[in-house]
Amino acid sequence: MQTTTEGRTYDLKERTAEFGKRIIEFARRIPTNQITSPLISQLVRSGTSVGANYCEADNASSRKDFKHKISIELNLIFNAIIHSVNKNPDS
Repeated sequence: MQTTTEGRTYDLKERTAEFGKRIIEFARRIPTNQITSPLISQLVRSGTSVGANYCEADNASSRKDFKHKISIELNLIFNAIIHSVNKNPDS
């Protein structure tokens, strides 16, 4: 799906792929220790799944199905963040 804002066209598939790539590059620069290691892992899993989940939602059979699939993705991201924070409450 492409959206247009102020004369610019944005390909969300391309943008989410680039986002995943940047997440991995960022994660490689984070020093690893007992606290950051599981957080880095969660960050990479969450950040790289965005593109795949968007592609699945983009192939939805209707607008209602698209909204449903996107809401599932948002819920998964929210739960991953909560899980990560609860797993490492001292971070």
